[in-house]
Amino acid sequence: MIILPAIDILDQKCVRLTKGDYNTAKKVAQDPIETAKEFESAGAEFIHMVDLNGARDGRIVNNEIYEKVVKSVNIPIEVGGGIRNIEIVDYYISKGINRVIIGSAALTDPEFVKAAVDKYGDRIAVGIDAENGMVKTSGWLENSNVNYIDLALKMQDVGVKYLIFTDISKDGTLSGPNFAQLKELSGSVSINIIASGGIHDINDIIMLKSMNLYGAICGKSIYSGSIDLREAIRISK
Repeated sequence: MIILPAIDILDQKCVRLTKGDYNTAKKVAQDPIETAKEFESAGAEFIHMVDLNGARDGRIVNNEIYEKVVKSVNIPIEVGGGIRNIEIVDYYISKGINRVIIGSAALTDPEFVKAAVDKYGDRIAVGIDAENGMVKTSGWLENSNVNYIDLALKMQDVGVKYLIFTDISKDGTLSGPNFAQLKELSGSVSINIIASGGIHDINDIIMLKSMNLYGAICGKSIYSGSIDLREAIRISK
């Protein structure tokens, strides 16, 4: 299992949210480029980045930051937030982003996801964010009546190879991931699953690894110090 340290950007600042609430945004690092370099130095194999402005507004906003990060580190970067059409996917891929994460559009425009997968294969990931098992979109501000498993199965059908699953009620709480939902998801699809939301300590990493997941995203746990990134990477291998 790989550990993906997270850098979320809101108004060009590194922040963390609690349960996806933009009003809870708290700055957690001074500079995203230096933070990415620190993650690389600690042994990270991949960095997860989110454009929170983009997720909320439905367009890319903080793209210049991601382009600078790509030029500053020698490990792959995945980016999500505001990716609603193939032109944005093309743009990010052309700038050296290794993996592009489609979120809201997976629900609203599955044909776009299929087109992106047909063009870029495993460089496309889908983020499924759910509350009480139901998918939410537009920076977690809009509800739907779609179950997260049903959406995952549809994404598998169009050829998606990576799913990032977040239980919104856990995100940013350091209360542990939703192991039950992750287990159900893992048992329902044959896609690489990346766990996100609520990871608190090394015990969570050990548990996720035992579930044979592909990866785990750690954000607040790293910034708060409840997880040491070097140790988490060592334990996850």
